[in-house]
Amino acid sequence: MDRIDRMLEEFFAPEAPRALASRVLRVLRAERVDLEGLAGKFRIEATDRGVVRLHPGRGFHGPSARARAHAERAGRELREYLAGHRTFFTVPVDLTGVHDFQARVLAEASRIRFGEVDSYAALARRVGHPRAARAVGNALGANPVPVIVPCHRIIRGDGTWGHYAFGGEMKTQLLRLERSTPAIIGCTSTRIVCRRGCAHEQRVREANRVVFASIEDAAGVGYRPCRVCRPSSAA
Repeated sequence: MDRIDRMLEEFFAPEAPRALASRVLRVLRAERVDLEGLAGKFRIEATDRGVVRLHPGRGFHGPSARARAHAERAGRELREYLAGHRTFFTVPVDLTGVHDFQARVLAEASRIRFGEVDSYAALARRVGHPRAARAVGNALGANPVPVIVPCHRIIRGDGTWGHYAFGGEMKTQLLRLERSTPAIIGCTSTRIVCRRGCAHEQRVREANRVVFASIEDAAGVGYRPCRVCRPSSAA
């Protein structure tokens, strides 16, 4: 376990010491790992409904032009996410092949906001099975579309990482990325705020950009949420 792992474990513990958040962020900024190149090392498969599988490999695959378009879109969004230019995915996901319990677990995992974490036990309570934390962990471990459905945001109640399909180091890097990437971007000329990666946000000139910690902070100084990416209802 490296220094980042230890600090993040401490950060997510129930009683984190004062000023730990600022310590974590300083180290994350200083040691941020470039993940963008990893986007080309995944094989993305899709159906006409959406992305059905993401796993190590290469290329975009599907039985039709529409399916391949979903896979290619997922690849673009994944590259933007890993580069710190996107905080949410718009590509549809096809989970019709998973059983009901796993589908509910993955749906709940998708609601965890960018940059935040939750526990296996809390997820188990929300799907109506409070004693099934282990089963929740198994369902997340078999997530067919990791990263897009963010199972990396689920940790153990004691602050340790738990199992992750791509390994603990990858989980650390993804959480590091999310902790150091601003999620809400405002435009000073339009007074509108977007989620990072929205088509409108990508057109904002650098001189007009302003970063907010939350949609509430933006609203407090008169900014309106974008009607396209809807940051006020974002998971």
